[in-house]
Amino acid sequence: MLKKFKGGESKRVYDILTCDETWIYQYDPETKRQSSIWVFPGEDPPVKVRQAHSVGKKVVAAYFCKTGPVAIIPLEDRRTVNADWYNNKCLPKAFEAWSSRRPKTGIRGLLLHHDNASAHTAVKTLDFLAENSVQLVSHPPYSPDLAPCDFFLFPTIKEKIHGIRFESPEEARMAFEEALWSLPEE
Repeated sequence: MLKKFKGGESKRVYDILTCDETWIYQYDPETKRQSSIWVFPGEDPPVKVRQAHSVGKKVVAAYFCKTGPVAIIPLEDRRTVNADWYNNKCLPKAFEAWSSRRPKTGIRGLLLHHDNASAHTAVKTLDFLAENSVQLVSHPPYSPDLAPCDFFLFPTIKEKIHGIRFESPEEARMAFEEALWSLPEE
């Protein structure tokens, strides 16, 4: 991949759209790192009660590219991502958002990167992408280090909302979206 994009120097890196899905919890407790504190030598650390995620949660699909977020698509009234939702709701909205950013070219030349989840590798999905002339950037199995959503985007955003109690899963989703859209372009 580095050869194909000349170590990131190729202008084609601007054609890559990457995506993944994640759960957004109504209450997501602080991580160990967030709740760590300094203690003096010989001083006992405070007792911490292990807290669990709340029951209220929502799935969102996040799409982003080299210049920032492109689309955030919530999974409405469903529990799991499947190929029908991915092809009929998610991808069309993402392509529409991509096209609005690039009105001259639209999705022509788009390189889509997603993991090997069953909804992403289903025959329906592959057919849908072929019909729209969207090329896939291959994702090797068991390689989370190649999924920017998993090692960069989601941890960065979730760190901002860990430990906050939201009134509803919808409010948590809106906070996630607000944090995502406020990411600086880097």
